[in-house]
Amino acid sequence: MRELGEHLRHWHAAATTYALATVIGVRGSAPRAVGTTMAVSASGQVRGSLSGGCVEGAVYEECLRVLESGAPVQHTFGYSADDAFAVGLTCGGELDVFIHRVTAAEYDTIDATLDPERPVALVRDLESGAMVAVRADRTVGGPADPAVIAHARAMLETATSAVRTIGCADRERTVFVASFAPPPRMIVFGATDFTTALCRVGRLLGYRVTVCEPRPVFADRARLPEADEVVRDRPDRYLAGTQVDSRTVICVLTHDPKFDVPVLAAALRLPVAYVGAMGSRRSDRERREHLRDNGITDRQLRRLHSPIGLELGGRTPEETAVSIGAEIVAVRRGGSAQPLSATERPIHADPGLAS
Repeated sequence: MRELGEHLRHWHAAATTYALATVIGVRGSAPRAVGTTMAVSASGQVRGSLSGGCVEGAVYEECLRVLESGAPVQHTFGYSADDAFAVGLTCGGELDVFIHRVTAAEYDTIDATLDPERPVALVRDLESGAMVAVRADRTVGGPADPAVIAHARAMLETATSAVRTIGCADRERTVFVASFAPPPRMIVFGATDFTTALCRVGRLLGYRVTVCEPRPVFADRARLPEADEVVRDRPDRYLAGTQVDSRTVICVLTHDPKFDVPVLAAALRLPVAYVGAMGSRRSDRERREHLRDNGITDRQLRRLHSPIGLELGGRTPEETAVSIGAEIVAVRRGGSAQPLSATERPIHADPGLAS
C-alpha cells in the first residue's frame, strides 16, 4: 500500500471517500503478493493494481458496490477452466481479496502506515473492516483488543503479513495483518558509470541505495542522482559502522584490490542477503585467494557472487546493471535464473510479503 502513499494523501487532503481492495491470501501461481492494494475513489478513479489486469474490472465493480453500501466484502478469484471468459487468474492461481470503505474518520490510521522509514502493521478486522495501525510504541485508530495488538507486534517483528484468527477477551476475531518494514538496503561500493546505472535498478527494485566511495573526486552527489545517499569513506570502515540486516544487498564495484578485499572480507562475515563483486574471471580468482589469506573460509566464499551478475551478454553500464539486478532477484526469491520457457516451475512460486 505504501506505493499508493502520494495518491492516498492527496485523496485525504480532498476529503475523498474511497475503497481499498487488498490481497489477503494467495494460492498457487499468482502475479501479486499478499498485501498488494488497489484503491478506488467515490468518483471512480483507480490507483494500483491487484493482478496486472486479470481481475481488475471485477474488483473495480465490487469496490463501487462497497462504496455505496459501506459493508466490507471478501472474494476469491481463481481460474475457470470451464469458461475462458470468466473473471479469474489466467495463471491458474487464486487470490483472496478483502474490500472495505475508507472514510475521513480512518485517514489518520492509513496515514500512519505510509511513512516508508517507519515499521508498522496495519490490522483490519475482516468482519467489520475496522482498522488499527500498530507500531512498536503506540497504536493509531482502533480500538483493538490487546491480544490483537500483541499479535500484530509479533508479526511486525518478523515482517509477516497474513490472516490470523486470534482469541480475544470476548470472542475470536479474524484479522488481516499487513506488516510494512522500511525498504531494504542496497550498499554499492565504488562510484562508477556502472554504479550510476545500478542505482536506478536498485531503486526500481525497491531498495534504499547508498553509494560509498573513498575518493573525493568520484564521491560527487551530482554524478549519482538516483542514490538515496552518497558517503565518502573507506569501504570496510563504512561497512563496519553502518546497519545491515538479512535483506541487505552489497555490491562491490570499486574493482580495486586495496578496497575490494577488506570490504568483501567484512561483508562475507555478515548475515546479509547478497554479496557481489565486479571484475574479470582472472581478477576474481586472485581476489578469492586474497580473501582466503584474510581468513575467509570456502563456505563463506560460496556466498560471493563474482563476477557479479547473470550472463546476459550485455556490455553497457545499463545492461550490466540489469544483469546484477536480475541476479539479486533470483537470489532473493530462489529463482533458477533460467529462461521461463526452459523450466516447468510455477511462474509465481513465491508471492512474498507486503512491503
